[in-house]
Amino acid sequence: MLPREELLKGIENRDTVARVIDQAEQAIKTWEVVLTHFLSPPELAEIQRVFSRLTEVQLLAWGGYPQAERQRMAIARSELSLDLSQVAIAALDIAGNFLFDTANHRDFLGAMLGTGINREKTGDIIVLGERGAQAIVVPELVEFLEMNLKQVRSVPVKTQRIDLSELKVREPKKKELTTVEASLRLDAIASAGFGMSRSKMVELIDGGDVRVNWKEITQASSQVKTGDLIAIRGKGRLEVGDIAVTKKDRYRVQLTRYM
Repeated sequence: MLPREELLKGIENRDTVARVIDQAEQAIKTWEVVLTHFLSPPELAEIQRVFSRLTEVQLLAWGGYPQAERQRMAIARSELSLDLSQVAIAALDIAGNFLFDTANHRDFLGAMLGTGINREKTGDIIVLGERGAQAIVVPELVEFLEMNLKQVRSVPVKTQRIDLSELKVREPKKKELTTVEASLRLDAIASAGFGMSRSKMVELIDGGDVRVNWKEITQASSQVKTGDLIAIRGKGRLEVGDIAVTKKDRYRVQLTRYM
C-alpha cells in the first residue's frame, strides 16, 4: 500500500490526487497499465510532484501533441515498459461553416458537454477559425460524439474521427526578453515579463491568479529560478530562462513569454 496520508499532505487538488493514488495501487496489484481521466495542468503538476517520491510506480502523460494542456496519465509498475501508445486518446474533427457565426473554445466545449459527456473525458480543443475545430477525447466517446454532436452555436457540424497526425497545432506565439532586477522576487520578474506595474502584479498574486509551475503562489516575495513557469489567468505564461549576476550585483534574467 502507498503512504496515502503522507502523499496527500498539503495537496491542493486532493480529490484528484487521491483518485490517482487509488489507480496507482490498482496498477501495482494487477501489473496492468491504468489510465486516468484527462487532467488539467495544475493537477498534472501536483501529481507528478507527489509521485516523484515513489519508486514503485511510473507515470507517463500525453495529450495528443507536445504542447497539449490537458493530458491523460498512464500509471504502471516501475518494472514494466511504458510508452505513449499506451495512453489511449482519440482526435475528432468538428467541421462546419463558421464564417458568419464565429465560435470560440467555450462554444465548442459547451456543445460537446451539451451531449451529456463529462469534462474529464475531454482533452484540448483546437479552434480552426471559420472551418470549425478539432477535439481530443477518450476513444470510447468517438462513436457517441460522431452521432450526437451535430451543431455548435447555430452552425450544423459534421463530427468524425481523425488521426492524431492530422491535428492542426499552431506553435504558440512567443516573445524573448531580458530584464535586470535587484532581486528574483516573483512580483519583480513577473511584472517585467508581463509588462505591467509591480503594484498590479502584487494584486494578481494576492488574488490567487498567479501560479508558478502550476502551483498557486500568494506571496509576492517568493523567489523564482531558472526553468520556472509563471502563469497568470487570462494573460498567458512566462518561462524563466538563464539568470546571471551583473557587476553591480543585480540579476539579468532571460524570459520567454508565451501568448
